[in-house]
Amino acid sequence: MPTVEVKQVVPAPIGAVYEVVTDMESYPRFMKTIKAIKVLERGEGYTISDWEARLQGARFHWVEKDLFYPNEYRITYDQTSGDLKVFRGYWQLAEVEGGTEVTLVTEFEFGVPMLSSLLNPVAKVAIKDNARSMLDGIAKELQRR
Repeated sequence: MPTVEVKQVVPAPIGAVYEVVTDMESYPRFMKTIKAIKVLERGEGYTISDWEARLQGARFHWVEKDLFYPNEYRITYDQTSGDLKVFRGYWQLAEVEGGTEVTLVTEFEFGVPMLSSLLNPVAKVAIKDNARSMLDGIAKELQRR
């Protein structure tokens, strides 16, 4: 199954970065590829959220369960329904010299084995570009604050 990992150091304290990363409903304000996010359910240490994104002109929609681990500065997500067969991963924050290293890992599967060899390389590039754009958006949002 294809996996994409993107890392970026954000020049801000880990607590401030975690606050922005966990405020997913605000993403459409500062992430150009994320069109809408609505939290459908909030519970102790989790949310269920509905997402709409545009990657290379294509619309993607999914619902995911997000688990929050504030003591570890980690969030895991796993699609519960949506356009892909599998869409899951995690955010991990770590204090480093100069700020906070943000790691975003995404694992995905289309669910169409015959097309995987054609779609996966293109999707991997699109997801990596999207992840970089998301991390850039977080860094810009923290600068704005």
